Amino acid sequence: MIDAAEILNYPLDSVPAPDEFIRAAMQWHFSPETASRFWFERAQLLDFDPLADVKSFEDLRLFPDFSGDLRSVPIEDLIPRGYGPDPDIAGVYESGGTTGAAKRIIFTRDWLDREVAIGKTAFLRHGVVPGGNWLALLPTGPHMIGGLTEREAAEMGGHKFSIDMDPRWVKKLIAAGDVAGAAAYADHLVDQAAHVLETQDIRTLLASPPMLDRIAGRPALVELIRAKVSTILWGGTHMNAENRHFHRTELFPGKVIVGSYGSTTFLGSAKERPGLRATDPCVFDSGTHHLTFSVLDPRTGEKVAYGERGQVLVNHVGKAMFLPNNLERDTALRIEAPPGQVGDSVADVEPLDSFDDEDVIEGVY
Repeated sequence: MIDAAEILNYPLDSVPAPDEFIRAAMQWHFSPETASRFWFERAQLLDFDPLADVKSFEDLRLFPDFSGDLRSVPIEDLIPRGYGPDPDIAGVYESGGTTGAAKRIIFTRDWLDREVAIGKTAFLRHGVVPGGNWLALLPTGPHMIGGLTEREAAEMGGHKFSIDMDPRWVKKLIAAGDVAGAAAYADHLVDQAAHVLETQDIRTLLASPPMLDRIAGRPALVELIRAKVSTILWGGTHMNAENRHFHRTELFPGKVIVGSYGSTTFLGSAKERPGLRATDPCVFDSGTHHLTFSVLDPRTGEKVAYGERGQVLVNHVGKAMFLPNNLERDTALRIEAPPGQVGDSVADVEPLDSFDDEDVIEGVY
């Protein structure tokens, strides 16, 4: 019998064979001794046996997309029994509600530690210098990004400052046609950030593209950031190629600027590929077996050709949670992955206009 837990928490510098990893995941999430109630119950609905029939990443396409169930399932049902009677849960996090009611996921302590280590490795590869405080123009609780960035800031040797952002309120204003109200709220967020930047030693700024756009309209704040901040990390909503070029070459030249592509159902994020020029498409590499992408033709379900645009399909495979075959609300260009990475890389990510019969409203995050 393989040690499924050990394989799923493999050393980050010693990656297991993809098929071995998937077999371990099936054993952990579908054996009665270790499975969560969520997957134990849904296994009864499947017309295949995950333990016998799922042997590779490609086989994950057999699963239905159960991610919609995360809107209402009791959170206790998501915890694998293999964690024992007293699991160490680091957080319960919710999606931003872009396409309806929020979805909820768990972060066990071991997964939080692991995702922080993955992120730190990526930051160091980009040349982010450890030390100094972080300021996040991003949501805090109940959103995953709040808990994750607090730990990342500490791991990189600083303290995290936050503003009080409610992305759902902005989406509600936009949906109601209150553009002026949404703009006023965004300015209110920038006002909060400006005060922190004026009074504290901030070396790393985290912001969504809409927040960076708001900052661009305040020359004095731009100059303050140029003087104090060495790294800008962006994510949460999408940034087109023109804006990315503007931020890297005109607004904040000479800064380390790193993009992230993530969502709650990723249980983390994919980081921008190191070494890209300002004129290159922004490519995101998943980086681990835990997060894998495919880019599909939504009409046929088949992969599009490299360089072509399709809808993003995501698998999260870990010890804490298993979320396969999750069709995202995004489209992207399919890019060939680096050696050793399973699946595709993605570039020029854009939102769909609607998803699951709901309009996609991004707002400030």
